[in-house]
Amino acid sequence: MAAPAVEGAAVTALRSVLLRVRHAAERSGRRPEQIRVVGVSKTKPVSLIRQVYDAGHRCFGENYVQEFIDKAPQLPEDIKWHFIGHLQSNKVKTLLGGVPNLDMVEGVDNVKIANHLDRVVSNLGRNPLKILVQVNTSGEESKSGIEPSDCLGLVEHVKLRCPNLEFSGLMTIGMPDYTSTPENFRTLLNCRLEVCKALGMAEDQCELSMGMSNDFEQAIEMGSTNVRIGSTIFGPRDYAKKQPN
Repeated sequence: MAAPAVEGAAVTALRSVLLRVRHAAERSGRRPEQIRVVGVSKTKPVSLIRQVYDAGHRCFGENYVQEFIDKAPQLPEDIKWHFIGHLQSNKVKTLLGGVPNLDMVEGVDNVKIANHLDRVVSNLGRNPLKILVQVNTSGEESKSGIEPSDCLGLVEHVKLRCPNLEFSGLMTIGMPDYTSTPENFRTLLNCRLEVCKALGMAEDQCELSMGMSNDFEQAIEMGSTNVRIGSTIFGPRDYAKKQPN
């Protein structure tokens, strides 16, 4: 009898998050529609995702390939799925083949994975795949992401050498406790300035994916266009189900 209460709580939490997003957007002088909320549903059951979907939400994110390809076919095709985090080259074909409605990969952090994604997208004959380049803004050796000083080079490679990928912007994961400091966000903002200046892009053509459950309001106020909200919507995660990417 406990499951319906949990699922109801997720929908209530979603509405609360969307209200907080609206207020943060207004404080930053933007419209709420300019901020995408990715409901990060890793380790959560299909039934719970479906409840949030039925409440009107359409953008969800997953981190583990096997879990992703198990869940996605059980859910509506109009979901815009995001893969979030480091992706191993040997899992690219499995992911893209198993999730035809994959909308974006948030986490391209080296030339090798960019080339592999480009090749598999071409082989599958699917539309160009949107990607965000992941930047290690906290300087931790254990954290995935390209160094800020190398960001422009990777973006140029994607735009010039990967015709089956659509460069959409930059993302950062943040600190080990899944919070970020203003310095992390400023680093990503500076990377965007460099990329847009060098490539002649308007800043609004380069998304910023920064901010999660603990810091998404601050991230929005500093310019984030894409926030990744997991536990605040879905509740604590069961990492016993964690699988490698």
